[in-house]
Formats: sequence, C-alpha cells, structure tokens
Amino acid sequence: MIPPRAVFRAYWWVHRAVRQVSRGRLGTQIARGDQKGTLFLHTLGRKSGQPRMNGLFYIVEGPNLIVEGPNLIVVASNAGADADPAWWLNLRAQPDAEVELAGQRRPVRARAATTDEAAQLWPRLDVANPDYAAYRARVRRPIPVVILEPR
Repeated sequence: MIPPRAVFRAYWWVHRAVRQVSRGRLGTQIARGDQKGTLFLHTLGRKSGQPRMNGLFYIVEGPNLIVEGPNLIVVASNAGADADPAWWLNLRAQPDAEVELAGQRRPVRARAATTDEAAQLWPRLDVANPDYAAYRARVRRPIPVVILEPR
C-alpha cells in the first residue's frame, strides 16, 4: 500500500529539518548494494532562478560504491503523481546541479536514462524501493529514471 502524498511531504519536511539542524551531518545515507540511500539535490528554479533543495532516494550505478565517483540514480516518481516533479523540470531546464551526501556537496550533471539504461536499472530500483513498481502501474506518464553524473 502506498501512503498518501501528505505522509511523503511530512517525511521529507522532517528529513530536511534534521539536515538543517545538524548542519548536514545527519539526513543523508549512503546507498549500499541494492539498498537505497538518501541525498539532497540542489537545483535552480527554472522560472525563478532561486535555489531549490529536494531530498531523494538514490542508488549507485555499477559496483563502485565510492561516493565521489559513480553515477547516482534517482527516480522522478513524484510519489506516484501523474505529473513530473518540479526538481526534474528544473534539471531539464538546467542539468547542472549539486548533490549533498555525507555532509559534502559535489557537482553533477543530470540526464534522463535511455530506454535501455532504464530497463537495466528498474529491477534494482524496484528492489531498493518497491513503491516504484506500484507508481508505474498507476500513472499514465512514463516515470523518468535520472542519472546524476559527476562533473
């Protein structure tokens, strides 16, 4: 069962507050194997140009689990809503962003996974977060898999 959107919003609000109070020492978790981690994505608003920050689940692409090197994979699921999340719209307008992980920020460039890449990543993403399969079953839009490449 997928919790209501209000539950997701409350979760991420608390998550963001913990991060802020701890000055970034808490609030992110490094992904290990097929377990999801959490990161904060820093983008610029596509209309306002103002800084935006979103907490997201992610997995690491490939066997290399070192934080500084591998691609980070996130899903633009918008908690199963039938519209793309604002952070993905922002990245499509300006793909250069930063991720905050383990108290450090690093620059990344976002791109949508190709159809073949997404097909290879979905099984791992579904293991990491079983809600993704339920989201895909109930929305009309294709849910983008987003690759955050180091830059």
